[in-house]
Amino acid sequence: MLALIGTRRCGPRLVRVAPNMLKASSSRPGRALLSTTTGSDSASETNELPSIQRVTVFGAGLMGAGIAQVAAQHGVKVVLTDVSDAAVANGRKIIEKSLTRVARKAHPDSEEDQRSLVERTFANLVTTTNSEEAVSDTDLVIEAIVENIKVKQQLFGKLDGIAPAKTIFATNTSSLSVTEIASSTSEERQASFAGLHYFNPVPQMKLVEVIRTAKTTDAAFDQLLELSKRMRKIPVSCLDKPGFIVNRLLVPYMLDALRLVERGQATPEDVDTAMKLGAGMPMGPFELSDYVGLDTLKNIADGWRASRVSTGEMSAETVAAVSILDEKVAAGRLGRKTGEGFFKY
Repeated sequence: MLALIGTRRCGPRLVRVAPNMLKASSSRPGRALLSTTTGSDSASETNELPSIQRVTVFGAGLMGAGIAQVAAQHGVKVVLTDVSDAAVANGRKIIEKSLTRVARKAHPDSEEDQRSLVERTFANLVTTTNSEEAVSDTDLVIEAIVENIKVKQQLFGKLDGIAPAKTIFATNTSSLSVTEIASSTSEERQASFAGLHYFNPVPQMKLVEVIRTAKTTDAAFDQLLELSKRMRKIPVSCLDKPGFIVNRLLVPYMLDALRLVERGQATPEDVDTAMKLGAGMPMGPFELSDYVGLDTLKNIADGWRASRVSTGEMSAETVAAVSILDEKVAAGRLGRKTGEGFFKY
């Protein structure tokens, strides 16, 4: 992820990426509860937007590169963009490494088929650092940058003025309000603005949460569901509420586990063992917290405490600060990415 996103008016041209080597149904919540910005019925609305064929992904980190890879792998034309040549080059390396693993797993006995899968995918992918060029003819913009609402609003506000009117906007936020992010764009664009929350690592994780706001039209929402299925993901539909589905349940669970240990009731090791063997969890809450990143967990809890308690969407107890979490983050022990969190790696 990135600390800053900007545009270049005179950036490099689109670069073709060349590798070095080588069903679930989903209902739409709120259809009867949420109004759309058009007066048409849902059937005619759906026919107004053609199938999404071109996608632009902003942010060439692990998440953005993963989204770009999976889309390109399933026949979608993708532009991956970032603020520097070094960033997009790193995104290409992430995709090549991941795609090589995918190809070997899919075709363990045929190097020719492995090369073919890689080449077909990269044939659908280009990179650029020029934001205007990246969105000049795209059907969908997916933002996968830093989890900072001001930076996201700045990016979408800028893109709203240069992307075609047909373009759907989607944010990959995991905890921020999609409605607030969308507020930086025009009323017309907000009708085609939604959340697409992928899970890391994107090539392996099947789930995607498709989040609608009160202004998202059925047409735009249906297109995102359809694209998710084309990308071989399992979409679940939800409204723009704190944490959507997964994080609304998962974050309070992880925070409660930390409080349990803070009270001296058990050790992190015993809590993880209990939840894996007693509740069938693949990871215990402490291992999961380390995997997610303790700074990420703290940022989500802090953000909800600052903005969601006063609205009544979250209780103060649910997102109360946890001293052992704050201490770990202050010490720079953030989990797997730093080599140590609640456990050492």
